[in-house]
Amino acid sequence: MHKMIRKTTYSLGRHVSSMARGTTQVRRLLHGAYVRIHPSVQEALVEGRPVVALESTIITHGMAYPLNLSMAREVEEIVRTNGAVPATVGILRGQIHVGLTDEELEFLASSKNAVKVSRRDFPFVLSQGLSGGTTVSGTMIAAHKAGIPVFVTGGIGGVHRDGENTLDVSADLTELGRTPVAVISAGAKSILDIGRTLEYLETQGVCVAAFGESREFPAFFSRRSGFQAPYQVRDEEEAAKLIDSALGLGLSSGVLIAVPCPQERAAEGQAIEEAIQQALSQARSKGITGKEVTPFLLQKLTQLTDGKSLDSNLALIQNNARVGSCIAVALSKLQKARRKGNLPRRGENMTPPQPVVIGGINVDFIAKAQNPDILGGGQTNAGRVRRTFGGVGRNLADCLSRLGQAPLLLSAVGKDEHLESVLHYCHHMVSQFKENLCQAPLICIDGNVPLSTIQYVCQLAREHQLAVCYEPTDENKASKPFLSDSWKALTYISPNLQELRAINQTLGNPLPAELPSRLEDVVQTAVALACPLLAHLHCVVVTLGAHGVLLCGKSLGGSISLYPGAQEQIWHQAHQALSAWAIPTNFPSLPPQTAAARLCAAHYPAIPISREEIVNVSGAGDSLMAGILAGMLAKHDTGTCVRMGLLAASLSLRSYEPISPEISTSSVNQEQVKSRSWPEVKVWKMD
Repeated sequence: MHKMIRKTTYSLGRHVSSMARGTTQVRRLLHGAYVRIHPSVQEALVEGRPVVALESTIITHGMAYPLNLSMAREVEEIVRTNGAVPATVGILRGQIHVGLTDEELEFLASSKNAVKVSRRDFPFVLSQGLSGGTTVSGTMIAAHKAGIPVFVTGGIGGVHRDGENTLDVSADLTELGRTPVAVISAGAKSILDIGRTLEYLETQGVCVAAFGESREFPAFFSRRSGFQAPYQVRDEEEAAKLIDSALGLGLSSGVLIAVPCPQERAAEGQAIEEAIQQALSQARSKGITGKEVTPFLLQKLTQLTDGKSLDSNLALIQNNARVGSCIAVALSKLQKARRKGNLPRRGENMTPPQPVVIGGINVDFIAKAQNPDILGGGQTNAGRVRRTFGGVGRNLADCLSRLGQAPLLLSAVGKDEHLESVLHYCHHMVSQFKENLCQAPLICIDGNVPLSTIQYVCQLAREHQLAVCYEPTDENKASKPFLSDSWKALTYISPNLQELRAINQTLGNPLPAELPSRLEDVVQTAVALACPLLAHLHCVVVTLGAHGVLLCGKSLGGSISLYPGAQEQIWHQAHQALSAWAIPTNFPSLPPQTAAARLCAAHYPAIPISREEIVNVSGAGDSLMAGILAGMLAKHDTGTCVRMGLLAASLSLRSYEPISPEISTSSVNQEQVKSRSWPEVKVWKMD
């Protein structure tokens, strides 16, 4: 049995699609808005490398241009130097960006109309297409949605002085109580009521720890506030363990790590505190309140301290970036070590490894009129509408599950009214996520999967010698792996003729002027298009619809090898099976001692089905491939594998569902294959 999950350790289920200008778009975050993740951030998240989120309000409202821009660049560079990937969060023209290009940083830094964006502001700012800097609260939301657990800022907001009367409490505090992100900051600004701020954080269930040698809770510019933090972590390893524990418990609240400003800046603290009191007095006299207070005070402090407060501000932000990056790196190492430790050792598995399918789940609505002729003129046409569940990945997993292969399905599911019905329909595929991708005997991935995930799986396959089957899905998506050298790590692909042509077009290979329809011409064209791919792929399975299927790959003794590196074994299996069943083939039988692997193409005709019997064609190709893969996982010979696929496809063609409920280990198996008479398999040499 297998399980549909939204996100794995490697974020494989994240629902993304390629975007222009080197970014990635993630849909369905923040209730339908768009989040664009920079490729470097997306790649790091996919690979499980440390990422540090950074806010942008300090860029848009905290400092003047161009100092704000140089500060942002310096902080990002500090994060990189310490082994993590920076992800500055900002709003550009109504879109949330997680990770900014240098041009986008400069756009925010120089913007005169940037909005300060907290939780409450997202709906309006996004709907109006505005740009702005994200506060601690806003950045936490974006970081959590993107899967980034560590966020570095200067200082958090808090309970304002006289807050017990005004109820002026920063949204940062409530966000810390509801969003599981670790915030690394220099405590709360001393302009706030720090005692009440700590009390409020306790009420919100936020774990607060001072970083370093003291439990003293820092007050932004000052290392001392007169208040003790509830807890203390002495270094980045202790901080990482604390954060890991909070995440592991599944608490919905965040963690606050309070980092004191550098010791060499401590002497300036007293002078800045005196300036703060003067600035507060001026703010009150001018009637400045709410979110306008902090920018006013920071600007006034710069004037009153002759720039010393600004220097201290820069120093503590840079220090927080160093500490936060080291914590993120330590957390990443801790999580990787635990994942590695949780993997069963060889020989200790109580259950066999699961094949893994990575792909899409669709809810399909099929309308079919009762009469073949549709009446015009506004008349009602009687008919029937059926809801079915499809998606190439789901179809493959469904069929493999029905054939007893217990796959693990990794997919993205929308949080809408169809979710429960999808999960209920797929109940026979539910199990616990027990095995790692690296243990899978086979990984299947479809063209609905984002390019970054396909590249990651191919990289994993190359490093661990994994068998990966790619189902192209359609002509427009077929070429995803072939946009780079990633495709060379694939083992199998299963395109139709149109998809095979699209793949070759992407690779710059010669193309036919048009695609033929006569079987002999179809086979000749398919062979010509498959041949250049076999320099790296083990087998190309070309689905030919009513014509059946064409296997292109290495052959020994008349049977195309489906098992990499095991040609001789496959020759024995195939030869014995062909002899036992007396199935004719026009390829000469060669002794195994003298057989040499060569490229061949074998055509297996489809099971004849009348047009009247065909009910649904949407899942036939997926059933074919799932049947072949199920046979492979059961270690059957090539002929049995292909014919199991043809049996499964014929059942699905007769079903209203994409994958026929009639498919099972009883209806599709080796005995069923043996019990039928099959047409001749024709084999051609390709080299």
